[in-house]
Amino acid sequence: MSSQSSQSSQSSRAPLPFRLLLGAAAGALALLAVVPSAQAAAPGESVTVDRVGHVTAGGTVSLSGTYRCSGAEGPVFVSSSVRDAEQPRTRRGIGGTRAVCDGAEHVWRNTGTVPEGAVVPGTTAVEVTVFELAPEGGLPVPRFHAAQRQDVVMAAQD
Repeated sequence: MSSQSSQSSQSSRAPLPFRLLLGAAAGALALLAVVPSAQAAAPGESVTVDRVGHVTAGGTVSLSGTYRCSGAEGPVFVSSSVRDAEQPRTRRGIGGTRAVCDGAEHVWRNTGTVPEGAVVPGTTAVEVTVFELAPEGGLPVPRFHAAQRQDVVMAAQD
C-alpha cells in the first residue's frame, strides 16, 4: 500500500481522542438504562421532575425540574427519558442539559422529538438522572450524582 493511500484513509477518520470521548459518552448513556430507580443521591445532591410535562401533536416532548450537585471534576449532564405509550418496555430519551455542580439549586429543561404516538397526553413514567463524565485513567467514566423516577402528567401543547 502506498504512503499516499495510507494517508488518505487515515485523514477520513476522526482523531483518536474524539473517538474515545464519543465512545465513552455513548457507554455512559447506555449505563443510564440500568441505573436503579431508587439510587440514593449523595448528601446535598438531588434531582426533581415537575409533575406536568408537555407533548405536541408532532411528538415534541418537554420536561423540566430542578437539580443540585457538587464536587464534579468532569462535565455533568441532566438526562431524561419517558416510557413509550405504544411499547411500554421502551424508553425514549428526551434531550440532555449541561449541569453546573456548584451546590446551588438550578432549573433544568429538556426537549426532544419522539415518533408520533410514542408519547401521548396522560400519565407516563419519567426518569431523570444527573451524571458526570469523570476523568479516570484518561477516559471519562460515568459517575451518578442523583436519579429520580416518577409518573408525570403529559399535557397536550399546541
